[in-house]
Amino acid sequence: MTSKTIYHWIDERLGLSELAAFARHKTVPVHAQSFWYYWGGISLFLFLVQCFTGVLLLVYYRPGAEAYESVRQITFVMHFGWLIRSAHAWSANLMIFAILVHMFSVYFMKAYRKPREFGWLSGMALLGIASVFGFSGYLLPMDELSYFATKVGLQIPAVIPFVGPAVANMLRGGPDVSEFTVQRFFALHVVVLPAIFLPLLAFHLWLVQRHGNAVPPSVEALPPEQRKNMPSFPNFVRKDLAMWLISLNILALLASVFPWALGKQADSLVPAPAGIHPEWYFMSPFEMLKLLGMVKWLQGEPGEIAGILLFTLGIVLWILIPFYDINKESGQRARAAHYFGLLAVFALLATTVIGYWTIR
Repeated sequence: MTSKTIYHWIDERLGLSELAAFARHKTVPVHAQSFWYYWGGISLFLFLVQCFTGVLLLVYYRPGAEAYESVRQITFVMHFGWLIRSAHAWSANLMIFAILVHMFSVYFMKAYRKPREFGWLSGMALLGIASVFGFSGYLLPMDELSYFATKVGLQIPAVIPFVGPAVANMLRGGPDVSEFTVQRFFALHVVVLPAIFLPLLAFHLWLVQRHGNAVPPSVEALPPEQRKNMPSFPNFVRKDLAMWLISLNILALLASVFPWALGKQADSLVPAPAGIHPEWYFMSPFEMLKLLGMVKWLQGEPGEIAGILLFTLGIVLWILIPFYDINKESGQRARAAHYFGLLAVFALLATTVIGYWTIR
C-alpha cells in the first residue's frame, strides 16, 4: 500500500483535503508589527511543554506528607529528573510572560474590537487560569520558600470582609498551610484547571481561526490595495515553527544552565526566612498592598482591602475595554483606552521593580 493510497483512505474519512484548502486560502497580514502575531503561538508551545513535562513529573510526584521527599528524589535521584523539573518551572514562567506580551500586543493593536470581543474575554480567562496554575504549582515542592510564599499569598483573600476567612480556610484545607493544602492544590493543578483550560483554549483558537489576525489602526486605515498579506500555510506556519524552535532553545538553555533550585524542607515551627515574596507575576498586587498599607489612614487591614479593591477594579476595567472602545475611528474613547493601557503597563512594571528593589 503506497503513501498516496493511505492518504486517500484517511482523507475520505477525516477530510484532510478540506483542511488543506482552508489553510491555503487563509492569509496573515504583513506589516511593521507582524512580529507580535507570534506570541500567541509561543504561549501555546510553552503550554504544550508544560503538559509534557508535567506528565513526566506526575509519574514520581507524591502529594501530601511525602511531597518534598518525592521532589527531592526527582531532583537528585532520578536520571534527568532535575532537567524535567527545571524545564517545567521555567516554561511556566516563560508561558505567563508570553501570554502577557500577547495580551498587551492585542490591546494596543485594538484587536479586542468588534467582532473579536469573545477572543479578548476568553484570552483574559486563560491568563487568569494560567496564573492560578502558577500559584497552585508553586506550593507542590513544599520547600521553605514555596511554603511561606503560599502562606503569605493565602492571607490576601483572608482580608476580604465576611467571606474571606472561609475562602482561605477552604483553599488551605484548614487553619494553616499543610499536607492537606498540598493535596488540594495538586488536585486543582492537575485535574480541575486543565479541565477548564483545555476547552477554553480550543474555543480561543477557534475564534482566532474564524476572525483571523487583526491589524493595527494605522494599517486598517489603508486602502485594501496597499495592504500586504502572506499565505498562512506554509509561509506563516513555517515562521511560527521557527519561533517555537527559538523558544525551545531559550528554554533548554535556562533549564540546563540555571536549574530550578530546591530549598530546605518546609517547617511550620520555624519563622519565615527574610525576603519571602510571591512569584514575579504576583509581585505587582503584592507590592500594591504594601504601598497602600504605608498610607497613614490606611494602615493595617483597611490598606489591604483598599489594595484588593483597587487592583480588582483595574482588572474589571481592563476586561471590559471592548465594550468601551467600540469605534474604529480614532476618537476620545480610543485615546482614553490607549492611555489606560500605558498606565497599566507603567503601574505593573513600577510596582514589580519596587517590590524586588525593597526585598529585605
